[in-house]
Amino acid sequence: MNTLSRMVVALAIGVMGAGPGGAQSLQERNEQMFRQMQEVRGVSNAEIRRIREIFAGSSWIGQGNPSVTRHPMTPEEAAARIGGSVEAVQQSYRNRQWERICGGPYRAPLYDPETERPEDAEVCVDMFEYPNIPMAYPVVWVRANEAHALCQAEGGRLGDAHEWEGAAAGQLLPPDYQFQLGSQQAMRAWHNANWAHTRNVYSIGQWRSGVCATGSSKSASCNGGSFTGCGSNTYPAGSFPQCQSPLGAFDIDGNAAEHMNLPLREDQMASRGSTTLGVTEMKGSWFIWDTIRAHEHWARWRAPYWHGSRVLSPSSHRNYHLGFRCFYDVN
Repeated sequence: MNTLSRMVVALAIGVMGAGPGGAQSLQERNEQMFRQMQEVRGVSNAEIRRIREIFAGSSWIGQGNPSVTRHPMTPEEAAARIGGSVEAVQQSYRNRQWERICGGPYRAPLYDPETERPEDAEVCVDMFEYPNIPMAYPVVWVRANEAHALCQAEGGRLGDAHEWEGAAAGQLLPPDYQFQLGSQQAMRAWHNANWAHTRNVYSIGQWRSGVCATGSSKSASCNGGSFTGCGSNTYPAGSFPQCQSPLGAFDIDGNAAEHMNLPLREDQMASRGSTTLGVTEMKGSWFIWDTIRAHEHWARWRAPYWHGSRVLSPSSHRNYHLGFRCFYDVN
């Protein structure tokens, strides 16, 4: 067994719990994840130093509170379900053409297939939720400003709402924010009404239970969203290969919900280089969605202003099933 395999086994033991006195701490699990990011994705030492600094500013960011999180699958179980080892499955998800376009592994180009080719993409998206490693658990308990900083540490950013929607729906279209309406509530209402004809279209087409990472259980001790009571009972990323959008983004439906940027003015668009950004938007379904359907989540749906704040607010929302993925401008 090589170094990476030993590390993944240790990670699985830690997140599933190793009995009294044997479970790993959140910090130990994070350190294992940082090493995995370097070994699997090639994240540089300088980037990892910045990522460590961001994680050090929070007592919560990670793959879930180890004392209550009980993942439904280990990485090894998920890989065996697909038909290989963890390393083999990780390699199977790599797309060399996309790597040349996007400048890094496990990124997918976003474009309009009706008029463009992958080579025409001006933006790419992480194929998986952060840390963007197949067979690794998503990072949760992260605020929007922390998510944006973590993307920036690797040369990326949070996506604008229309970019996330394009990744989900399989067609990146021009933005349609209707800034002249003057309020985020009016902008959301216009957008949802304009896309009502796609109400039952998800990243996997029509909704089918069991296709995505939506069959886990909520912790019995979860009493409204506390860190001590709510386990982040997610699956390893990529555990469900059919849970793929037409443009190659996995787990948009299922696993963690995801932060992104909803601009209220043109100068708040991350896709146009804004450093101020807009307000928080949370998208996607999450890991118990086949049993608890709390709200709509079709591919181009924009949510009400739940737990709303500016993206860069140090008090933006975080919880046990909320993560993110990064977007990258193609130069």
